[in-house]
Amino acid sequence: MIDDIKKDAESRMKKSLESLHQNFNKIRTGRAHSSILDSVTVDYYGGQVPINQVASINVEDARTLSVVPWEQSMVPKVEKAIMTAELGLNPASAGTVIRVPMPMLTEETRKGYIKQARGEAENARVAVRNVRRDANGDIKSLLKQKEITEDEQHQAEDAIQKLTDKYIGEIDKTLESKEHDLMQV
Repeated sequence: MIDDIKKDAESRMKKSLESLHQNFNKIRTGRAHSSILDSVTVDYYGGQVPINQVASINVEDARTLSVVPWEQSMVPKVEKAIMTAELGLNPASAGTVIRVPMPMLTEETRKGYIKQARGEAENARVAVRNVRRDANGDIKSLLKQKEITEDEQHQAEDAIQKLTDKYIGEIDKTLESKEHDLMQV
């Protein structure tokens, strides 16, 4: 019983950390990387599909992405989707290739991105703490039903707290790394 609660808590905490990584990928640094466009969807025959399902995305150089749609007719739609995605990017098409230059980050935009990253990290910490609260609640209900002893309850809560500390530490390391990337000129 207790092992199931611990495993569930750990998997949910791991998902919170993975979600943080995905959210950090949307926050662009000064360098080009293809995950910046992961949130972009394109109208493809009446349905919205992720951009990576209609085009290949490559890093051309440190500040430029090249997007090559698999169908010639998709070039204007992909270009429009990148423009309207609110990422602050201005794509330019040259035949079948769409080049997406990464604008230089100003001090002000860097600070804004750091603030956004800290907000995302805090949301991840709150999610991990909510998992801890849920797991401790499950453990207390087992105690009330007399399925476990008080000693087992304390050991289980200690184990859940150690998991929480581990994942919050990883969130902090990830945030520190992202802040470092954002402050590099």
